[in-house]
Amino acid sequence: MRTTCLRCLPPSTKILRLAPAPSAVPFTPERANSLGTVDIHSHYVPSSWPDLGDGLPRLRVDSEREAMIMIGTKEFRRVEDNAWNPHVRLADMDADGVSVQVVSPTPVFFAYEETGDVALHVARIFNDIALEICAEGEGRLLPFCQVPLQDADKACAELDRAMANGHRGVEIGNHIGDRDLDDEGIVTFLQHCADRNVPVFVHPWGMKKTPRNDRWMAQWLSGMPEETHLSILALILGGVFDRVPDTLRLCFAHGGGSFPYWMGRFENAWHNRADLIATSEHPPSYYLNRFSVDSVVFRPEALRLLVDTLGADRVMVGSDYPYPLGERPVGAVVDKSDFLSDREREQILFRNASTFLGIQPPI
Repeated sequence: MRTTCLRCLPPSTKILRLAPAPSAVPFTPERANSLGTVDIHSHYVPSSWPDLGDGLPRLRVDSEREAMIMIGTKEFRRVEDNAWNPHVRLADMDADGVSVQVVSPTPVFFAYEETGDVALHVARIFNDIALEICAEGEGRLLPFCQVPLQDADKACAELDRAMANGHRGVEIGNHIGDRDLDDEGIVTFLQHCADRNVPVFVHPWGMKKTPRNDRWMAQWLSGMPEETHLSILALILGGVFDRVPDTLRLCFAHGGGSFPYWMGRFENAWHNRADLIATSEHPPSYYLNRFSVDSVVFRPEALRLLVDTLGADRVMVGSDYPYPLGERPVGAVVDKSDFLSDREREQILFRNASTFLGIQPPI
């Protein structure tokens, strides 16, 4: 059984400085000559963890460099040592010009289908292991915790514990069963994050399996964009942005899913079918400055849509490292997007993430 470690990250340098905060955890990207790309979206899988119980993930180790995440007797996902070895991760970051990387849980570990007590137990195990992995990352790996989101009280308490121990933010799934982000318990948690000034990264998960979307990875290719789109709608039409202060730092994975493409349809419906959907205080376009998205959209045309819809100040580089549907080299779509001004490119590569994470970039 792996023992937990609550060590903090190394002291900061002049390259990156943490904004003052009572629970701030300093870091030193020693191998960076200047502030390079900040990757807001990556995941980890530990090389081992204690038995979590029936129906919960376990790891089948196939070699020193390969393993399979198992759910019961079913193979879920093959992973390699770049999922748990910080030195392999750092080498890949160096190759891609990434100074700092946010390291978040893999959503299969959320345990949202379980009781709050079980999910809390799982969260504590993985949050402590994440600190161990990131502690070997020369200060360049910033851990985001997970919480038992199905129980607001337990989620708030675990967030506070994890942040005090060295986590820099939290990753949550975009729903709990049929409860979306406008659910009262989830709103309570988001309010707690706003009060604590904790950045929140929202990742789609739990896509429904049907005969139609169980082919060709359709759950990932169409289900994930749909899930994210629906949850942004819930935040707006559910009145969450009207209730939670604009200090909440919120970022959606995978470019906000299909939401940016259909923003015009959403706005049109709010005005023309107000009897059904005008439940927010303002039209949808009013809330576009309340959240950010990552850049995992792969094509310059898609990135241009994000910038045109949300603004360059609302897009941050993400890679989905180390998974095969992610982007390598990290930030490639930004490099290929010749429509960006120098200032916009700088915003997307690191300045927006610096604000999101509470990092002080160079002047």
